[in-house]
Amino acid sequence: MAPAAVISSSATTEMKAHHHDDEVALRRRNEELERELKKSLEREERMKEELMRAWGRLSVAEEAEERLCCQLGELEAEAVHESREYIARITELMEQLSGANKLLRESSFSSSNSQ
Repeated sequence: MAPAAVISSSATTEMKAHHHDDEVALRRRNEELERELKKSLEREERMKEELMRAWGRLSVAEEAEERLCCQLGELEAEAVHESREYIARITELMEQLSGANKLLRESSFSSSNSQ
């Protein structure tokens, strides 16, 4: 019976040593996972901050786009108004020129008839 007790004591010691090794390995793995989790949470926080900055830039860009669209609309309306004024002025000048040409022809015709 003595040898069985020795084997049993030896097996118990090995099991304790193996259990201790497993425990150490699990603690290391747990620490590693905690470090990875911390890094992941830090990355997530940085991404949230970047998203908020991008959201702010988008808001500024949208406001600028609205202002530019308003300015463009005003410029287009002004261009149409000026174009109509120019057309009216050109038409007026063409009518004056046509009237002047008619007077010149009439005076030229009347000069040639009187001779």
